Amino acid sequence: MVSALHIIRPGLLTTVQDLGRWGSQAVGVPVAGPMDPFSHRLANALVGNDSWSATLEVTLTGPEIAFEDERLVAVTGAEFDLLLGGQSVPSSVAFVVRAGSRLIFGRRLRGTRAYLAVAGGVAVPQVLGSRATHMLSRMGGFRGRALASGDQVPLGQTIPATWRSSDPARGEGGASVRLLADRHARVRVLPGPHRDRFDDEVFDRLQSAPYTIGTDSDRMGFRLSGPTLRSERDTSMISDATPLGVLQVPASGQPVLLMADRQTTGGYPAIATLVSADIGLVGQLGPGDTISFVACSRREALAALIAQERALMGVGGASRL
Repeated sequence: MVSALHIIRPGLLTTVQDLGRWGSQAVGVPVAGPMDPFSHRLANALVGNDSWSATLEVTLTGPEIAFEDERLVAVTGAEFDLLLGGQSVPSSVAFVVRAGSRLIFGRRLRGTRAYLAVAGGVAVPQVLGSRATHMLSRMGGFRGRALASGDQVPLGQTIPATWRSSDPARGEGGASVRLLADRHARVRVLPGPHRDRFDDEVFDRLQSAPYTIGTDSDRMGFRLSGPTLRSERDTSMISDATPLGVLQVPASGQPVLLMADRQTTGGYPAIATLVSADIGLVGQLGPGDTISFVACSRREALAALIAQERALMGVGGASRL
């Protein structure tokens, strides 16, 4: 018998995400996946899942969810007031949810996106090797869309006896692994694939002041307003591949930061790319928040990624790719 999560109330935007649909961009298939990959992996590690297990990504306002059977659960990323059976439960700590219990996301305290991991993972069907939701193409996840009231989301099999406890909170946490961005993030960038199309003065201008994330931003990308990045050089080009976290510069000179649901190719030059370790910091920002960019070396970018991976390995299953 397949167990399921019952969605009583979905929140603003709750979708199923795993680490994404990699390997098919060349044939026009978007990657999707979590906006904050670090928090997704941390949630899975806390409940003993591997990194590729699917979680629920919760944006701005959270859901109310009923559980059919007993499960180990963790919520990471954005901090919410969490209520289980009328009692408060902590973020970034694994806790047991009894059969028939309801988990309620209340007031959001910090951050934009939370990740709910359940032992056994979310077991919606895979599409091209991934369970990630890409809503624009209606691919993957739960019927290719955001969750709605009344949905029953299937869960994978697990062995409750391995983590049963008289105390519903196990006390295994990851709250100290990373600080959560709160309305602003200062992130590191490397020169982008088309850096040579921009004068040095333009690259310096990118780092001169914060940018504000526009209200028309979404999982596809963040439209930024701040220092204009127009260049005297010829920036015309044919379409090129779009990496995660790349900063494109359209004719307006106001950059666009491409995120999880980005298109597979783009025709605007890319002046810079976020370092991998800072993708999740940006994923915790929303419309009206601000972001500052600072250039770093490849050595610094690798060191930051290694430090992040070591922190996850200290929690557990997140290192099992």
